[in-house]
Amino acid sequence: MILTNEIIQQKLIEKFGDQVTGFDEPYGLLSFEAPKELNLKVLQFLYDDADLQFQFLTDLTGVHYPHQIGRELAVVYHLHNLKANIRLRFKIYTAIETPEVFTATQLFSTANWMERETFDFFGVKFIGHPNLKRILNVDEMDYFPLRKEYPLEDQTRIDKDDEMFGRGGTNS
Repeated sequence: MILTNEIIQQKLIEKFGDQVTGFDEPYGLLSFEAPKELNLKVLQFLYDDADLQFQFLTDLTGVHYPHQIGRELAVVYHLHNLKANIRLRFKIYTAIETPEVFTATQLFSTANWMERETFDFFGVKFIGHPNLKRILNVDEMDYFPLRKEYPLEDQTRIDKDDEMFGRGGTNS
């Protein structure tokens, strides 16, 4: 059997019903979402199913959507079936007030550092992670730098010369 996005979507719907939603295929990459409480069940199904065999976690990251109330933080998994050479994107969302998500480290060893990085930059707490601590930033940081909570730059600063940043000035 040739594995296609349609077959993957059909198998997911058969298993999880209307709990898997938002199916889309940007650039041919099947993308979908499920409630955060199901992340391990969906990942385990994608891993174990004899036809699907998504047994390689390519990437795991976070995204901050500040205007999506109750769904401000997303955790995005990119999975790869190496035998059929097909990939997919799986997303879960959580409120910024309760950024707890179950860890995938028992299923994918590669999730360890990726979850630590997502915690470090977005503040997502991976429940059950064996060593969830900052990986790139200092432990004393009391904020998460990739959340969209701060202006990109202070427009009122007068100590910055725009010419040094390629903005404005004379064209010679």
